[in-house]
Amino acid sequence: MLAVRRGVREWVAAHGGPSPVVVGLSGGADSLALVAAAVVEAGEVCAVVVDHRLQAGSAEVAERAATQALGLGCVGAIVVPVEVGRVGGAEAAARSARYAALETVRDGRPVLLGHTLDDQAETVLLGLARGSGGRSIQGMAAWNPPWGRPLLGVRRADTARMCADLGIEPWDDPHNADRRYTRVRVREEILPLLEDALGGGVAQALVRTADHLREDGAVLDAYAAELLRNARARLAGTSALSIEILATAPPALRRRVVRAWLADQGVTGLVNAHLQAIDELVSNWHGQGGVAVAGGSSDHRLVVTRERGTLAVRAQPRI
Repeated sequence: MLAVRRGVREWVAAHGGPSPVVVGLSGGADSLALVAAAVVEAGEVCAVVVDHRLQAGSAEVAERAATQALGLGCVGAIVVPVEVGRVGGAEAAARSARYAALETVRDGRPVLLGHTLDDQAETVLLGLARGSGGRSIQGMAAWNPPWGRPLLGVRRADTARMCADLGIEPWDDPHNADRRYTRVRVREEILPLLEDALGGGVAQALVRTADHLREDGAVLDAYAAELLRNARARLAGTSALSIEILATAPPALRRRVVRAWLADQGVTGLVNAHLQAIDELVSNWHGQGGVAVAGGSSDHRLVVTRERGTLAVRAQPRI
């Protein structure tokens, strides 16, 4: 119990002191423990339970979680039913629907999420396996407005123990034991194997690595933001970037600039192959065609092109 409360207390102190917050509540041990700690350490807490409606009985599970939150001292607890799409797979679609629902109801308040040290280690390991660069293994930030994660230094065992100490019974999501999901296999097979083979402490080491990479990344992002401003200033009045300015930067910095620029243009789902191909439009230009990226509409796709000394994003009809 103390570990969870300490995590929330330190997060609150680092982000302006007690103030009204929303807690995203699933009914599982992590989010229930977060609710209990936030009521004591953060002050006025409203719990929001997103019902994804993907399992039979989900409405009852959501209502039970809301009732538990009120019993723990929340000033409010609401259930928000959502429709989950199919874009990006089941996990990604459910996450998108959940975050959109929380954004809709938060009313300017920060939203606290129950991700633990174990979740962070899994995220870093998955990012490492995908090989998408340093950003993919930075893990989740403790504060990425409006999302707060006070429990990134807390183990999953601590949240379960807190629920037991408080006499509250968490919900066990069947999806968390379904080995068809990659994250579940990482949790139940890969990380335990690494812990056994390497003598323990692997989860903590992965999280420390992510912390260091986020610090390094923040510095690189600041340099990239300055380079992006300069590349845009050369071409005032357009959304294009100056090749001449981009070519002066190291590749690692250039890729960060391109990633930020494309996000502003509505491009989603960038992977390392996209960034490498786009970078070659700057560094290894030999007349190659543009690079198709995710985004656009049902009628048009987005393509990054090199034209007249600039990088530009163009909408082209889908064939």
